[in-house]
Amino acid sequence: MASPEVISPDVLGAALSGLVTGWAIAIPIGAVGAFLVTLSSRTSFRVGAAGALGIATVDGGYAAVAVVAGSAVAALLEPAARALTIASGVVLLVIAAVTATHALGTAGRVREVRPVRPATAYAMFVGITAVNPTTVVYFAAVVLGNQHLVSGPVEGAVFVLAAFVASASWQLLLAGGGAALGRVATGHRAHTVTGLVSAVVIAGLAVHTMLT
Repeated sequence: MASPEVISPDVLGAALSGLVTGWAIAIPIGAVGAFLVTLSSRTSFRVGAAGALGIATVDGGYAAVAVVAGSAVAALLEPAARALTIASGVVLLVIAAVTATHALGTAGRVREVRPVRPATAYAMFVGITAVNPTTVVYFAAVVLGNQHLVSGPVEGAVFVLAAFVASASWQLLLAGGGAALGRVATGHRAHTVTGLVSAVVIAGLAVHTMLT
């Protein structure tokens, strides 16, 4: 009787590398992560989860691009990387301003929250995340430095899937934390304070991204 097949070391290595790389990119909370927490706290976990999957979709897509054409894409994006980073920061500063305006506008009166559909949150976070070229450049650097990990189509696919899973797991955790915060901070004063704090955090992280 033939012995059962086991997962090859190359596939395991690609999976581990994809997970580690995905978490390394996702875990340092930037302005997008702060905005995800804010949105989840003001809407619901369902909406936040859709935004989280939007971020993970871009991370997985960029991982796929890096596997297929890492060096070419990195070289293509390098001249425009600074401009795209500035554009991403400007968009996030606008989001911070809208968040602060909404927080101040709802102070002392019944909070009116405009419904945000999960599909809208997904598309919004896809757009915000895709503007920043740092992710694809980082994935490309990892892939180019570890060609043996993605030496075949199976290994490459496993790397991409693992990167998506790692990103999704962390972003969903942020969405869950934001939703829990929203259930705790139920008063008008609490919503105003959390809104203003979120706006300051988003703006600060956006400016940091633009300056580094």
